[in-house]
Amino acid sequence: MRDLRRLLKYLRPHWPVFTVATLAMVLVGLLESATGALIVPIFDQAFASGAGQRTATLFGLQNLIPQTPFGAWKMISILLIIFTVGKGIAEYLSTYLMARIGQSAVLKLRQDLYDHLLAQSATFFERHRTNYLVSRLVSSAAAIEIAVTATIRDMLRESFTLIAFLSASFYYSWRLTLGSLVIAPIIALLTAKFGKALRNLARESFEGSKELTDTAQEALANQGIVKAYRAEKREADRFTSVAQRIVRANLRSASIAGAAPPTIEMIGILFVVGLLFVGQQEIMAGHMNTAQFLTFLFFLFRSYDPMRKLSRLQNSMEQALAAAHHVWEVLDEHAEIVEKPGAGPLEPLQNEIELRNVSFGYANESRSVLRDVNLKIKAGTMVALVGESGGGKSTLTKLLPRFHDPSSGAVLWDGIDLRDATLASLRRQIALVTQETVLFNDTVRHNIAYGKPEATDREIEEAALIAFAHDFIREMPNGYDTIVGERGIFLSGGQRQRLAIARAILVNAPVLILDEATSALDAESERLVQRAIANLVRNRTTIVIAHRLSTVRRADVIVVMEAGRIIEMGTHTELLAKGGQYRKLYELQFADEEEPQIAQII
Repeated sequence: MRDLRRLLKYLRPHWPVFTVATLAMVLVGLLESATGALIVPIFDQAFASGAGQRTATLFGLQNLIPQTPFGAWKMISILLIIFTVGKGIAEYLSTYLMARIGQSAVLKLRQDLYDHLLAQSATFFERHRTNYLVSRLVSSAAAIEIAVTATIRDMLRESFTLIAFLSASFYYSWRLTLGSLVIAPIIALLTAKFGKALRNLARESFEGSKELTDTAQEALANQGIVKAYRAEKREADRFTSVAQRIVRANLRSASIAGAAPPTIEMIGILFVVGLLFVGQQEIMAGHMNTAQFLTFLFFLFRSYDPMRKLSRLQNSMEQALAAAHHVWEVLDEHAEIVEKPGAGPLEPLQNEIELRNVSFGYANESRSVLRDVNLKIKAGTMVALVGESGGGKSTLTKLLPRFHDPSSGAVLWDGIDLRDATLASLRRQIALVTQETVLFNDTVRHNIAYGKPEATDREIEEAALIAFAHDFIREMPNGYDTIVGERGIFLSGGQRQRLAIARAILVNAPVLILDEATSALDAESERLVQRAIANLVRNRTTIVIAHRLSTVRRADVIVVMEAGRIIEMGTHTELLAKGGQYRKLYELQFADEEEPQIAQII
């Protein structure tokens, strides 16, 4: 019920349209029952008997139906057409309006969910796979859309129709109608039991779909490795194993969904058979005549059709609520980087960035990634972070744009704690070029201007020129309007990196965070990328995770990190002379770059 109440909140803003749709559904139920009321007199010699007259009286038709046979048939035909057309218009209206409500409600739900996801910190995305979040945004929301658009509409429509038929039955024999409702608790109990089983199976199916998406995405995204290691059969078996689990859950769900309506209908029919004998006693006792009893049975039998449909719709609603539950789980998980009330704008860096006694650990790890780090970065200087993998270099750079906040200590910007500044003003001061170049499946122009969408064509081209990207862009089929493909697949590694550098140049932020990885590039691409990086870092405060000796030498300060701590600081010459960890690192990683001959051989 909590899931349902929460879902209904999304319908609340649409209550005027929902009211009109509900009235249309009430009209459908009334016209459905009125049409049934006309069928009885057709078999009762056109209202010749008392039962027919009572049916006409029930629906206010007694003054409309002439007493002559021909006139009665004529009027019945006209009323049948009017009722059918009216019911069709009401059905169309209710269907369209509920679809409109459903689309609007799910649009708002998707917007809320997407905004929620975008607001989360890096910790949230480290905890959840992208496929899991996308499935909640797309598949689960689609299931909710069906629930609002079709299932709730049909449940209301069939409920009103059921009420109309039961009211007509009550009119003819309140005793038999009340007796027939004895089975209502039994039907409700069975429906709830079937619904609970279906909800559990729906959750199992959703979880399986998430795992199936993850399995397929991993294999397809890394298909080169899969082929190289002849793992096609293993990946296919993994996929099949997960898919079979989903099939088993769906088949069990289909089995329950298929068994529920016939089971409920059989209980109803068995009860009606018993009711026939009770009806016989009622007739013999003079409480009703045969025509009245047949009319009563007609409406009672008709009431079982909406009952059966409501049973099926209950199953559909349970599956939709299972999907809704998954969406609420994501919406209820909060890992945002929260702005303090009254946070102020951050001015461009004038003096220094300081990390003061900073420690940090990821939520899913017991160890601290950064431990009591103290570092001052003077404005306009380049600081190179070096050290073995896992030393905390990347984590340190994530604290500056507040992708994470320190577990203890503070990051200060000209003496101002970053937590006292607005996120927008902070991130406006920082440009980011990552080791894994991120490009969107859009045009070259869109990717360069991503951080400054209002940039003119001239500004975009100037940024590309500085990044040594303009020449290769002009040679592309549509120049700056060429689609680069998913993750820039249509470009080489060097071209992707130069576009990322052009994007950072266009933003023109005073502080640059650079993960300088060029190991996978050929010599010519690396040369161009290094020249582009040289242009990028000019007149900026730069924090670079250095992979090349040329970058390390250019740095004003080299920071050596190990196991989350800063163990050495100084210039290249100073640290070499010290003979500590940097010298060992230099001999392992950088020494070969001193020998041009060796570099050429490599």
